[in-house]
Amino acid sequence: MPKLDLYDVNGKVVGNVTLKDEVFNTEINTDVMYMAVESYLANQRQGTQSTKTRAEVRGGGVKPWKQKGTGRARQGSIRAPQWIKGGIALGPKPRTYTIKLNKKVKRIALKSALSSKVAENNMIVLNELNFSEIKTKNMVEVLKNLNLDTNALIVLGEKNENVVRSAKNIPNVKTAYVNTINVYDIVKYNKFIVTEDAAHKIEEVYA
Repeated sequence: MPKLDLYDVNGKVVGNVTLKDEVFNTEINTDVMYMAVESYLANQRQGTQSTKTRAEVRGGGVKPWKQKGTGRARQGSIRAPQWIKGGIALGPKPRTYTIKLNKKVKRIALKSALSSKVAENNMIVLNELNFSEIKTKNMVEVLKNLNLDTNALIVLGEKNENVVRSAKNIPNVKTAYVNTINVYDIVKYNKFIVTEDAAHKIEEVYA
């Protein structure tokens, strides 16, 4: 079982925490992780783009000029695609980009992502993270104490608006709760910071 140092908000080691192999020390399946990231990004797309076809644009009910004798190319409607303000041929229409993954694949992907953070020494466990007030300076100080000069994902075990809003304005730092973490964010951010409480809750959910 992986055993990691347990830090406080001052960056000092105050103990250690043992994590379950079933979640934080599994075989890293990069193919499944790729599928999970692809699914997440695809599912963020709204798919609401839409262009009007020649049947939907206004006007064009009368033939612009007679078929023969004018010397011009024959035309049937001023709303044909070749006309200015005409309909769009083969343009985008509303559609869904959703890519569905079954629960088993999602769990394997998440466990692989978590295990990769442990394997790469990019996971930091805090004994607790709580602020008495909303202050960006407090979060900046915590990150400084942990010697972090890179992007980071902070995972909390329970709702804490003071922490979330204190981190909101810091570039390249994102907060999440145990029930909202996803493979994309875990992979995207270099450092995975998690409270001890959140780590055990992750084990309860995914073990």
